[in-house]
Amino acid sequence: METPQLNSLYQQLILEHYRKPRNKAELEDKTVEVHLNNPVCGDEIRLQLRIEDDHIADVKFTGQGCSISQAAVSMMTSLLKGKQLDEAQGVAQRFTEMMHGDEAAAKDKSLGDLRALAGVSKFPVRIKCALLGFEALQKALKQGHAGDPR
Repeated sequence: METPQLNSLYQQLILEHYRKPRNKAELEDKTVEVHLNNPVCGDEIRLQLRIEDDHIADVKFTGQGCSISQAAVSMMTSLLKGKQLDEAQGVAQRFTEMMHGDEAAAKDKSLGDLRALAGVSKFPVRIKCALLGFEALQKALKQGHAGDPR
């Protein structure tokens, strides 16, 4: 069980990413772009990646929505820069596991700041908000792999 101080720290981290999102801008030299929205709540994300030599050279996003969706994609983009495509896929998988209540995933240090969102898994209607950016990432990675000449 989380201590009240830790819970408060996580809430502050989420609000910080929502108020001052990282990597929120257009990516001029993108190689992949995915636009998704959640019609139920109005969350919208346009994820843009520049993929070079099987890694994410740069990543940006634009969009609007609730604090959960926007903070999650801000945290995600911060974590993904420089990652190999397979590593990025692993992050998406692990975060999805955490959103579905996997306690080991919630303690996985490889998720970095994203662990602050573990409590969202207790609110089923908010899980889709947290996963929207990761759904966009998985579609972008498929496009990136499809463009791979191998």
